[in-house]
Amino acid sequence: MRKILLAFDGTNFSRGAFDFARRMNLHSPILLTGVFLPQINYANIWNYAGATAMVPMFIPTVEDEETAAIEKNVAKFEALCDRNMIEYRVHRDFTDFALAALIKESRFADLLIIGSESFYENLGLNELNESVKDALHGSECPVLVVPEKFEFPQSNFLAYDGSDDSVFAIKQFAYLFPELCINDTLLIYAQEDNNIEIPDQHYIEELSVRHFPTLSLSKLDINPRQFFTKWIAKQKGAILISGAFNRSIFSVMFRKSFIRDVIRDHKLPVFVAHR
Repeated sequence: MRKILLAFDGTNFSRGAFDFARRMNLHSPILLTGVFLPQINYANIWNYAGATAMVPMFIPTVEDEETAAIEKNVAKFEALCDRNMIEYRVHRDFTDFALAALIKESRFADLLIIGSESFYENLGLNELNESVKDALHGSECPVLVVPEKFEFPQSNFLAYDGSDDSVFAIKQFAYLFPELCINDTLLIYAQEDNNIEIPDQHYIEELSVRHFPTLSLSKLDINPRQFFTKWIAKQKGAILISGAFNRSIFSVMFRKSFIRDVIRDHKLPVFVAHR
């Protein structure tokens, strides 16, 4: 049984994020923990990770109206879990303890799911890149970012750049989603210099085909900085699997356009893991 964290901004309920968890439960029972965070703190959920009891921090008070909205979403979450026969837990503390609990609990969870549109709605476009990057770095388990409307994955795209993080992400996805590994899977390698061969191709192919029996490899003949997000947006019923933020071509692309464009456009689920 996998333990899944589902983080909500308290006033916005991500039905897309919940639906992905529901589909996971159909394949194999999960324990789903809903964490409901005050809207004013949602953008900074990982910024409290470094705080200690020795350094007091000011946490804004949650207004009564927001508390009522959070309680309404908690009730909705519980009803949906009961209806879909999902074992669940709820964090009802809407203060800084909810933030600390989420950060700590990610260490003891298999996966954190967040809704991409809720993230955007509360952060604003100017803040998004750094805040999402902080979330991806701060989580101690893989993160799945899900749009509100999506097709449940029927194909997998493995973003490979030769880095240890990209290989780690591929393995983590295979361990967490064995039911999706039977989907058609394309391992994607892209470099600005098209003459560069796929690094360690024999090794990554030998590993990946053990988990993804229909694996294909592709060295994209496109400029990844300019065209990758447009290309991936056209892939229907897919999920993108990525390592997080090394100094490779992929990671630079992800920092500058991948998160901003792919997640902002809400086209497909994105799985990110780092060590």
